Amino acid sequence: MNDNHSNGAHESNPPSIAKDPPLARRILGMVPTLLVLVALFGVAYAGHEFGWTVPKFSKLFGDADNDDDAEWCNDHGVPKGICVECDESLLPRTESTWCETHGVHNCPFERPEVVQTKSTPDIRPDDRARAALALALKPRKENSEASKLHERRIQVASDKILHKMGIEVSPVKREPIVESISASGEVSFEQPRVIPISSAVAGRVWMITDNGTLGAAVQRGDVLALLDSAEVGKAKAELLQAYAQVELRKKTLDRLNSLSDTGSVSLARISEAETALREARIRLTGSQQTLNNMGLPIRVDEKAKLTSEELTEQVHFFGIPREITAGLNAKTTTANLTPLIAARAGSVITVKAALGEMTDPGKPLFIIADASRMWLTLNVRNEDMHFVRVRDAKKNRPGQQVMFRVDGAAEEVTGELVWKSAEVDEKTRTVQVRAELPNPEGKLLANSYGTGRILLRDEKDAVVVSSEAIHWAGDCHVVFVQDKNFDHPGAPKVFHVRNVRPGVTNRIGNESYTEILAGVVPGELVAGRNSYALRGELLKSTLGGD
Repeated sequence: MNDNHSNGAHESNPPSIAKDPPLARRILGMVPTLLVLVALFGVAYAGHEFGWTVPKFSKLFGDADNDDDAEWCNDHGVPKGICVECDESLLPRTESTWCETHGVHNCPFERPEVVQTKSTPDIRPDDRARAALALALKPRKENSEASKLHERRIQVASDKILHKMGIEVSPVKREPIVESISASGEVSFEQPRVIPISSAVAGRVWMITDNGTLGAAVQRGDVLALLDSAEVGKAKAELLQAYAQVELRKKTLDRLNSLSDTGSVSLARISEAETALREARIRLTGSQQTLNNMGLPIRVDEKAKLTSEELTEQVHFFGIPREITAGLNAKTTTANLTPLIAARAGSVITVKAALGEMTDPGKPLFIIADASRMWLTLNVRNEDMHFVRVRDAKKNRPGQQVMFRVDGAAEEVTGELVWKSAEVDEKTRTVQVRAELPNPEGKLLANSYGTGRILLRDEKDAVVVSSEAIHWAGDCHVVFVQDKNFDHPGAPKVFHVRNVRPGVTNRIGNESYTEILAGVVPGELVAGRNSYALRGELLKSTLGGD
């Protein structure tokens, strides 16, 4: 029974059969293995082809017709029969000298015969002055006098090889360059040109004119608003009373003087009348000064021929322009009005006055700013401050020129440095300097941020090369100057390794150019794009062998 039971169990649970994966999936799984095998085969083939060494310059860039190692100079990558490094008689080497002044070997300033131009070298006296100024201005990276790289000549076998290497040559030329210090900056109103307008007396805002609206362009003397002030009304009343008293005392004195000839009036009476007139005039002067202090500069002596009634009519709207009073009824309009007047020309940048609002003396109701000239505050690194020079009025010496571009703007604005701070910021370790920027069209806005450049040098005819033509070769800067006979049939195709002393780098259009203080002259051709291939060949000799 046990056997039957066991057999029945096996029959009811047959073993599962695993299905094979699809063919496409198995093929895809083999792809990584195939790629590894192909890569290993490639490495093996390259190793066998080049003798398990790094390929030589001649193998990479040689002609297909000249790939026999026996015919090539392996050290210099050209056929042995034309190698100028191995056979110097093909291109005699010049004696090497070091220029202490400019820090380069075979300086064209001192040895124009090394220049690789077919015509007279373009060396000008101001080139020396430009180099001297730049070297004296700030430290420049130095070349090693002990370097021997300048003695090398890099040779290619043909134009075809040069083309295969992708090397392009370009002329040394003259371009304007600017050397400057960059610093972040912020534009603000020039503080002497920002004027708060407030009332000298307490009052209520009775009217706001069109000139008192935000953004209005105003001239000096324009009325911004009218205030209703009880103090002004009281001062006007005291003035009129004092004027009436002076008028009365004067008439009394005149009458007494006319009677003094008859002897009917005593001298004491006349003296009392004179004293009373002086007291009345003093009171009139005091009331006049009170109005002056309130911003209503009245001159009563200019109105001496007016009667008290005529003066009352004029004082009612005193200080308010006729174009405003023409629409006011003197019988129903208060005499307490006093104008708020623009103290200078500019734009209204702040309005804090509202109709019917009570104001306190000294509280600014309007702010006027003249934006025709702005301040630029730059944050200059402390280590750059010894290059900065600000305006010195006593010595009649102008400050350095500053060029500023607001973030997002296309144009630069030019100004002059006029002030520098006497302290270093504790947090940023920068020093604030200030420049004045002209803003006749109002394009510069207060509180704008941007980048400023303090001009150190502005050279109109600097000697420049493409920045990719300059290489640091471990102990010196070099460029590869094409031999002047490079294109002559049968002449060796050689690039001379030339020490150079770079200056400042600028962008001219879409290209980056670097100033050369010494080492090359305009008209020479230097290797630019892809010249790193020549640098690699130059440095191969310093590494030794392959």
